[in-house]
Amino acid sequence: MDLADFFAIDKLSQSDEEQLIESAMQLQQVMMLYEAGIREIKTKLDTLNDESRICGKSSPIDAIKSRIKTPRSIIGKLKRRGFPITLQSMLKNLNDIGGIRVICPFIENIYTVADMLIRQDDLTLIERKDYIANPKPNGYRSLHLILQVPIFLSDRTQPVRIELQLRTIAMDFWASLEHQLRYKSDVQVPAHVSADLKACADVIAATDEEMQRLAKELHVL
Repeated sequence: MDLADFFAIDKLSQSDEEQLIESAMQLQQVMMLYEAGIREIKTKLDTLNDESRICGKSSPIDAIKSRIKTPRSIIGKLKRRGFPITLQSMLKNLNDIGGIRVICPFIENIYTVADMLIRQDDLTLIERKDYIANPKPNGYRSLHLILQVPIFLSDRTQPVRIELQLRTIAMDFWASLEHQLRYKSDVQVPAHVSADLKACADVIAATDEEMQRLAKELHVL
């Protein structure tokens, strides 16, 4: 289907077209803020990695991934939570439009990276959820931070909130596959499968702890 047909732009009045263009431009500007917020925090993470490398230390970060929610996903979340479907509502009520996932080799690295970010003068910690110390019932483990970062524009400073998920390689392996099995399956996940997935998470968590113990014994940490 042609995009013009999909949006029925040819059937809009001139005032409707102008309103549509204005709304699209506003959404693009807001998305730019989240892209800038992600870029600011990723720069800080890269600096931490560079500092470790120059000092001859093991890097606390294995990989960094980022994403911005799609407009469909944003609208769906606003609807589910009963918030108005507006750009102002999106900025005020949603913390995870812009997201960064930090993958670390060892559990201790997660807290090192988190503490480094929280100490930054221009970042404000809005929320912290430690699913490593207190795993979710399904076995999910990760450290979640909501950080507010100032974006300096030509005429103002606009704070935006970015969600960080910090995991070990093992935690990310489990979470990625669990999500694929649970949410991309065509069938309802039976209770015994959920229990098996939880058991796998527990085994992986124990392995994470053992690998960290070995790293300390070998003075890698």
